[in-house]
Parts: sequence; C-alpha cells; structure tokens
Amino acid sequence: MKLLVINPNTNPAVTEQVRATALACAGAGTRIEAVNPARGPFSIETDEHKAQATAHVMDLVRNGGQAGYDGYVVACFDDIGVAEARRIVDRPVISLAEAAIRAAARKYRRFAVVTTVPAAVPTIEQLAQSYGLADSCGVLAVDVGVAEAASRSARAEQRLVEAVRLAYDRDGAQAIVLGSGAYSGRAADLSAAMGIPFLESLEEAIRYCENA
Repeated sequence: MKLLVINPNTNPAVTEQVRATALACAGAGTRIEAVNPARGPFSIETDEHKAQATAHVMDLVRNGGQAGYDGYVVACFDDIGVAEARRIVDRPVISLAEAAIRAAARKYRRFAVVTTVPAAVPTIEQLAQSYGLADSCGVLAVDVGVAEAASRSARAEQRLVEAVRLAYDRDGAQAIVLGSGAYSGRAADLSAAMGIPFLESLEEAIRYCENA
C-alpha cells in the first residue's frame, strides 16, 4: 500500500514532523510519502487560508492520482479538500479531524479536542456535529499559532498543558485528541508525562486508509 500524506500548509518543519510520525505509525508494507504544497499559507488559521490551501491540496491529489496512491491523508485538523478529493479519486481520503474524532468516540463517552488558535474552534465543533458526535466532543484552543505550536516554544507548551488539564478536570474529558498537524507524533509522550490518554490523530488516519 502507498499513501500520500498531505500537509496543506507550506511549513516544512510541520511536514517533516508529519512524515516522521506517519512512518512510525504505518503498518508493515505501507509506503508513506509526505508532502506540502509549493505555494499557499504558511499556517492555516483563517477562512481565507483554508480556501487558498484547498486549491493547492486538490492539485496534489490530482497529481497523486497519476502516481497510483492507495489512499490520501490530509494532515490537518480540518476537512480541507476532503469532499472535493472524494469526488475525483476512488481511493480512501481522510482528514486528521474525521479519523481522530470518530476513533475517540468509539473508545470514550466524552473526549476533548485541543487545538491551536481560537478561530479553529467553531470549525472543529461543526465537523464534530457533521459526524454526529457533537455531544461527546468538547473543543478548546491553546491560543497560539500553528507555527509556534510546532516549534514547541515555552509559551505554547505551557498553554497546551493548561488546556489539557482544563478539558480533563473541568469538562470531564476521558481522553484528549490533539487537534492540529503541529502536534503530530506527540500523543505517546504527552500521555506518559500527564497520565491522560491522548489519541494520535495521524495514526488513526493512516489506520483508516490501511483498513478501508
């Protein structure tokens, strides 16, 4: 099996983080190619960024169709280009958001998505509602940008811990879903450090494609 994992922003550090996580998560015999568009937003934090990124994601999917990929993962906690891609390819297409939220709902009665910027919260809430899982899913933002979250600045790390504790202690979340490609690969370490179950969104997305 050969999967194309698309980071829809143009931040190469995020793409490398996504690539390393995807390779670690993939099953035996699954080949991973991780890419980002050559043009577009460095971070996807507004509706305008999303519209720009969707066009570039679709270009990558169209080109990928000629390369014979068996599935496509959009490594972003939004369904950027997912519906459009599903109309033009006959292979599985999944976002981190859909894969992780559905997986969390199968395992936990109540869980929380912790994301980066506040502007992402309504979008994730709408996605959970579209999956029929809004009653199980809370959403919180750490209020730092995607690039800063990926760089793991002291401020970003402190706010991440505070948001997770709030979701767990105040809101009764039984598990945490990391709601950004900037957090790829961090679930296991954060679970060990905080004693709270975290789901690895990218792992759930790859597993979806492998089992489809």
